[in-house]
Amino acid sequence: MNKLRFPRGVHVFYVRTWDLGFHLYTEETKNTERRTTQTIMESQLGLIDQSFNARYTSCVRDALDGLPDNFTITDPSISGNPIVFASKGFLKMTGYLKDEVIGRNGRIFQGPKTSRRSIMEIREAIREERTIQMSLLNYRKNGTPFWMLFHLSPIFSKEDGRVIHFVSVQVPILRKLRNEDGIRWQEITFGSCRRELCSDSVMELARCRALDSFVDSDNRVSEAEEICEASDLEKWKAMAAINNILSLLTHYSELTGRLVCGKRSNSVMSSITSSLNISLGRIKQSFVLTDSQLHDMPIVYASDAFLNLTGYSRHEVLGNNCRFLSGPDTDPKALCQIKDSIRSDQACSVRILNYRKNRSSFWNLLHLSPVRNASGKIAFYVSVQIEEGVKNGGSQGLSPEMKQLGTVGAIKVAVRSLSIGAGSSRS
Repeated sequence: MNKLRFPRGVHVFYVRTWDLGFHLYTEETKNTERRTTQTIMESQLGLIDQSFNARYTSCVRDALDGLPDNFTITDPSISGNPIVFASKGFLKMTGYLKDEVIGRNGRIFQGPKTSRRSIMEIREAIREERTIQMSLLNYRKNGTPFWMLFHLSPIFSKEDGRVIHFVSVQVPILRKLRNEDGIRWQEITFGSCRRELCSDSVMELARCRALDSFVDSDNRVSEAEEICEASDLEKWKAMAAINNILSLLTHYSELTGRLVCGKRSNSVMSSITSSLNISLGRIKQSFVLTDSQLHDMPIVYASDAFLNLTGYSRHEVLGNNCRFLSGPDTDPKALCQIKDSIRSDQACSVRILNYRKNRSSFWNLLHLSPVRNASGKIAFYVSVQIEEGVKNGGSQGLSPEMKQLGTVGAIKVAVRSLSIGAGSSRS
């Protein structure tokens, strides 16, 4: 404990200097974490803007806003499969503001009574890149639950068959009630799923509601887990909404020459599925995957950190060979070392001078490794990039070699586990 001296007139007190140092350290750490979080958020928002700007003309958002339907659009190529567009009808239905939804995953609308089985079925449909339609209990911003018909459809790139977006249409499930004034429609809420409320008298309706008040919590849970069937009209509305959205996306993609469609062409098949996209998106290191089975080993996946490091957008990277990172002062010997390792199916590490989109150079500590699927065949090559001399706040003191090996290990686990799942689903 040390005595701190202050100018005359200022109170003198004792303080443990190590406490003061710890306080300053934690405040500095918190400020660093805040800056890192803000940088990540800004980067995420930039990727979300690119998600639409790279594929459609600038008028597509206004056109989608003109539709009366409730829907969201997500991008599986961005970490977390975040929402990149939310319609005005959807925001009004859920009570959220646009800024509270964009960049978030759709799980924010789930709650304690949302069926876990239904969520697993949706995830499986995303993994298999197929359409799914089901009744689902979701929650508004104010916490009130409501039943809706959920319809998910993938949007494909017509050029290479990749899933560009997922469109999720939500149609509230309505029930018919009869009273003195005639028939009226009311939204189905929690606790009223499996009860017929099209009674011929108000007395019978009141009796049903009174019965609800005596149902214990266990019965309410089981009742919530039952499925509220949507009507044929509501199913037709969901299909009509999907067709309208797809029509607009197709039109505005034609104007940019980067066409999208609702069905994958049989002539093209992407090597990166949406589920693998989502799994890889959780890995925060800078890396790319290339497909050695395709001509010129094009990049089939690029992480968000890689885009931030190089300054390129995703559509400028995918489909290209990694040589676009080379420049006039790149050492040919380093390039030969990389080629030799690919020929021999071996991993290698090399220090190479690369160039960003703005043509500024940086020393890249590159680690290249083959990635095998569950059958032992090489499915991809992964290239992990670390800029020399740049400290990563989230590295936790790991050496570049350890960070690269950890990244390669996570990618290998993702590829193998999903190839096992794909094999079992086909058998």
